Amino acid sequence: MSAIPADATVFVTGHRGMVGSAVVRRLKSAGFTRILTATRSKLDLRDPSAVDRWFSEHRPQFVIHAAGRVGGILANSRQPADFLHDNLMIQATVIRMAWRYEVEKLLYLGSSCIYPRDCSQPIREEYLLTGPLEPTNEGYAVAKIAGVKACQAYRQQFGCRFISAMPTNLYGPGDNFSETTSHVLPALIRRFHEAEVGQQQRVVVWGSGRPKREFLHVDDLAQACLFLLEHYDSPRPINVGTGQDRSISELAETIREIVYPTCRIDFDVNKPDGTPRKLLDVSRIHALGWKHEIEFESGVRQTYQWFRENLGKLRS
Repeated sequence: MSAIPADATVFVTGHRGMVGSAVVRRLKSAGFTRILTATRSKLDLRDPSAVDRWFSEHRPQFVIHAAGRVGGILANSRQPADFLHDNLMIQATVIRMAWRYEVEKLLYLGSSCIYPRDCSQPIREEYLLTGPLEPTNEGYAVAKIAGVKACQAYRQQFGCRFISAMPTNLYGPGDNFSETTSHVLPALIRRFHEAEVGQQQRVVVWGSGRPKREFLHVDDLAQACLFLLEHYDSPRPINVGTGQDRSISELAETIREIVYPTCRIDFDVNKPDGTPRKLLDVSRIHALGWKHEIEFESGVRQTYQWFRENLGKLRS
């Protein structure tokens, strides 16, 4: 496998989201000159006819599929049907049109939540579909699993070079910091920041603090996306992460030290913990030659700086 020509047309779906915007930044820094994007108002990826017309007109050679409906425990618990429907429709239309218009290669980005709730740690790719999912995000996980299987099916039936990567928990510039729909790391950054501004003496963290999570900076994922397009061509999904995890309690301590060191942390044990532990086995992508570069504390500091600089533009 060789490098993709810098003048190749690359369609990045979801380019305004945290992942998509990071992928666009990475492609630009690598010298790509024909990056294709489309805003939601111009192209509803859930609409097969609209996506068909768009692919017919633009004929991308490569696709990095980063679009999707995403959210934390609260959003997934309240809107499981929406998370299931929107993600199924988005990926079904994009993957179908990538086949129809003979895209050279497509990278589908799934999620580590596709793996069983209680599977062995660290999580290897072959653990997929070996046990029940985490109930709080089952709708989203089922949709993302369907995307993995779709890539395999199109490869099997039509010989399409469709690959899928499973990122661990992501964070970084462009994250969703909403109090109601964000994941744990950006939610805690916002909560500690607002406590510091309001001179509150404590911050409440959902759950016991014992669950462990792995966090990957989104710029590292963007680098992995280009790496996999150029160096990976297998029907098997491949994990992308750091191979390191920390407890929610340790996460809260790190954010407190960066944002508001003098406040107290209280854990609300009446709120759900979610999956007890979720650490990916990243030995396969390491063997190919890719490893993350951004260390956790510096990544959190950078993310908090971005949050402060963009606070006026963020939704509540």
